Amino acid sequence: MDLKIKDRVAVVTGGSSGIGFETLRLLLAEGAKVAFCGRDAGRLAGASETLRQAFPGAVMLAQPCDVLIPDQVKAFAAVVEAELGGVDMLINNAGQGYVADFAATPREAWLHEAELKLFGVINPVQAFENQLMRSPIASITCVNSLLAKQPEAHMIATSAARAALLNMTLTLSKEMIDKGIRVNSILLGMVESGQWRRRYAERRDREQDWEAWSQHLAARRGIPMRRMGHPQEAAQALLFLASPLASFTTGAALDVSGGFARQC
Repeated sequence: MDLKIKDRVAVVTGGSSGIGFETLRLLLAEGAKVAFCGRDAGRLAGASETLRQAFPGAVMLAQPCDVLIPDQVKAFAAVVEAELGGVDMLINNAGQGYVADFAATPREAWLHEAELKLFGVINPVQAFENQLMRSPIASITCVNSLLAKQPEAHMIATSAARAALLNMTLTLSKEMIDKGIRVNSILLGMVESGQWRRRYAERRDREQDWEAWSQHLAARRGIPMRRMGHPQEAAQALLFLASPLASFTTGAALDVSGGFARQC
């Protein structure tokens, strides 16, 4: 299927691993030009080298950048415009969760979660907005979590911040459509990640392999598909919403949770 993004420019934040990295793979396979950033220069360089080996001759740009520092994001946007001519698709993929219940969540964690989930999107949107307005296929797509609609007591600060992000992106979609920019997001459930791999390494039953352990966990948590999602599956949803194939979709929050959602 042709996603109609060949030679278009996509920016992915948090692109050095996980969902962001898999999104870059898919974009490059479709012939898009990509720019991506991350805080860890070493991981960023490693990701860039892996992608260049897989896609020789592809047009890509990688730059260290902390999305919570506006000046760094503006500098990244300026490099993208100078070297790639501007962005068509902005994919915001940043942030991990804070695990603690209400009593164990300090003030600093509440503030950090709100800053990361909101300004991790606000800063890139502000930096790239003018470039996006010049694109005929402009889109902003955000990675969010099912926690935005289905909060968990053991992740109360993250759940609240995710809900705020969902509210903000919905409002943003109404404002941005007059500028020719679609805004959508995906709501993730449990997806394989470094965090889950670390928990697996600390498991009590040393006889269980990863597949058995993760399937048992998913079943215990009540995921109907009885497994975790794969990063590539989240990336596929992101790519669809970012591409012109979703040209009549804005303000959407696509559930990518394996049926874990309990809302009607």
